[in-house]
Amino acid sequence: MTPPLGLIEGYYGKPWSWPEREATIAFLKPHGFSFYMYAPKADAHLRKLWREPHQKETTDALRRLAARCREMDVRFGVGLSPFELYRDFNAEAKTRLAAKLTQFDEWGVEHLAILFDDMRGDLPNLAQTQAEIMHWAAARTKATKLVVCPSYYSDDPLLDRFFGRRPVNYLEDFGRLLDPAIEIFWTGEEVCSREYSPGHLARVTNQLRRKPFLWDNYPVNDGRRMSPFLHVRAVAGRPAAIGSHLSAHSVNPALQPVLSRIPALSLCESYKLGERYEYGRAFLEAATTVCGHDLALKLRDDIIHFQDIGLDHLGTAAERIRRRYGEIDHAAAREIIRWLNGEYKFKEDIA
Repeated sequence: MTPPLGLIEGYYGKPWSWPEREATIAFLKPHGFSFYMYAPKADAHLRKLWREPHQKETTDALRRLAARCREMDVRFGVGLSPFELYRDFNAEAKTRLAAKLTQFDEWGVEHLAILFDDMRGDLPNLAQTQAEIMHWAAARTKATKLVVCPSYYSDDPLLDRFFGRRPVNYLEDFGRLLDPAIEIFWTGEEVCSREYSPGHLARVTNQLRRKPFLWDNYPVNDGRRMSPFLHVRAVAGRPAAIGSHLSAHSVNPALQPVLSRIPALSLCESYKLGERYEYGRAFLEAATTVCGHDLALKLRDDIIHFQDIGLDHLGTAAERIRRRYGEIDHAAAREIIRWLNGEYKFKEDIA
């Protein structure tokens, strides 16, 4: 069983351009991707400046993108991170949130995600307050699907280290208090999970009282540690057997929109082929679809440099790679050159 597949721009760092977004959505649609959610961390008006309206240029671009998604029969969504709203959900905050939801309705948002991730979470009554906010928003949005990212969206102890120790029974309480119609994001056993198993997802389903809406942090490559790498390998550890345990499977892409299409296509193959899936073969087929046969072979030859060695340790191989891709007239090759130039390297630590 293949769950609904989609793309969620939820990365830190330099955001994609509007033409890159539209082109990637159009490319993935025929392969089975049915929804797109706009939530780049660089859009401050969805995060710390969420109380302020977007500038007209961005608003116009989002309206156009939403309209284009409707033309392609792709469900358009937005992820709002109302920074620490749950610390004081007062009258002023409700007024601001209502204005934001009205703006989203005007854009044509069908999937509304409210994201409580990457904020302090060791607070009393966290689950109760967040559930209250979600129910308040659900009563005031025209979006047909509502999804929430809890403050602790993974088993990963990294979250407790950065954002405070999670409240006891937080997930169980959140799932119990939250309307069953509202879905819940989950990234897995780790923030960037290497694999997913039916057993793990069945356990999380019991905790949340609903199937998780998977937020898959592959091939994302943001942050200081990951941005020196290009995550282009086909997916592994995402067996077709997990499909029946998910309400949906969303992919958080890499900073490179064209190269991101390779792992995204391989995910479709993993679900389609089940036990017959081979990630090496899936990579070459996906890379050929994205880049053409000759460039796909070059990518396969250099994948160890891109994904294992990384930009900081290429040494003399950097110049060879520059010569190899510098004269190729393809967007994927240009992304590799920009990567070599350090244009994607993240300059600040992220939580």
